[in-house]
Amino acid sequence: MLAMLPDVPVSEQDERAAAAPPAVAAPAPRKRPPPGERRVQILQTLASMLERPGSERITTAALAARLQVSEAALYRHFASKAQMFEALIDFIEGSVFHLVNQLEEREADGRVRAARLMALLFQFAEKNPGMTRVMVGDALVFEHERLQQRMNLFFDKLEAALRQMLRRTDDAAAATATPNADAQVAASALTAFALGRLQRFARSGFRRPPGEHLEAVLARWL
Repeated sequence: MLAMLPDVPVSEQDERAAAAPPAVAAPAPRKRPPPGERRVQILQTLASMLERPGSERITTAALAARLQVSEAALYRHFASKAQMFEALIDFIEGSVFHLVNQLEEREADGRVRAARLMALLFQFAEKNPGMTRVMVGDALVFEHERLQQRMNLFFDKLEAALRQMLRRTDDAAAATATPNADAQVAASALTAFALGRLQRFARSGFRRPPGEHLEAVLARWL
């Protein structure tokens, strides 16, 4: 039950109101996002910091400052900065090889699949320039060597996927697929081409798109 205030003459009320200190609203408590959401924020911020052309090695102190949290808060979600980069690599691998699986289901012609995979890979890089620096290793120069090894493995898997797309798998596909030896050579060349284009994109400050003249280039190779 609410207590009623005693009646006070208007003039006395005004005097009391004028003499009273202004009411100050208490600051709202800062909400802490759920663990999964904070992990995503950390990775998104790291990726955005990698998008700055010519940026130096990113420290956890700089990352924490950008997020306006303490470094200890970062380590509640990731054991190390290397683990953050591993999560970015997981995202890259998951995104690209999900596309590979989709192409396998939708396209019958191996050459068409390979061409579309190259185009989709470059589109992914253009939409995620910070990730491109991870893919080509620029962002991993001073980090743990296992991270570069993982990216090397990524391109090995990409080459294997291209080789599989271009390989003759049965007699019915023989008329449209590249023979095995040619498939190996073509897959190796396409992978080297992809890596070179991604490096140029990253080192040009993201000014030279990796998909430049792509159709003409692939028409010569495929």
